[in-house]
Amino acid sequence: MGPLGRACTGGNELKGVRSLIGIGLLWTLVMGCYKLVPVTGNPLPVGSQLSLVINDAGRAALGGSMGPEIAQIEGRLVQKDSSEFQVAVSMVHLIRGGDQAWSGEKIRVRTEFVVAVQERRFSKSRTAIISAAVVGALLLVARQSLLGAGREGDTTIPPDSSDKIRIIRP
Repeated sequence: MGPLGRACTGGNELKGVRSLIGIGLLWTLVMGCYKLVPVTGNPLPVGSQLSLVINDAGRAALGGSMGPEIAQIEGRLVQKDSSEFQVAVSMVHLIRGGDQAWSGEKIRVRTEFVVAVQERRFSKSRTAIISAAVVGALLLVARQSLLGAGREGDTTIPPDSSDKIRIIRP
């Protein structure tokens, strides 16, 4: 499409660009960024997203049901008493770097098997940085979309283009 064609449809493209930026920003804010922070003295309420760092004794005890290489268990706290956590597991991190996704199966983990308890919290700073990066990338794409990839006003025909005349013979 030539420069004139782009100028005539600019209003519709601008609405599309605004929609694209809005969707990207909304997606980033909804998804957000989270970080794990150590739990201090306050007891976690039921329903909290948490991570349990498992010790060697815990790996040996949970090995039959969850596998022998468990490093960390993430999930939602279902119940907690003085001797154990009951967690609806969403992810298991393994010692050698692998991850296993779970779909909310409930397990019990004795407190003596846990080295550290961490809570998953929303991170405003990380979300702001990611949001800025997403908006910047979308603006770059939108700029390329609105301005085009080529140079405007250049009407010369490249030498390798076909510029032949067709002669019709009787």
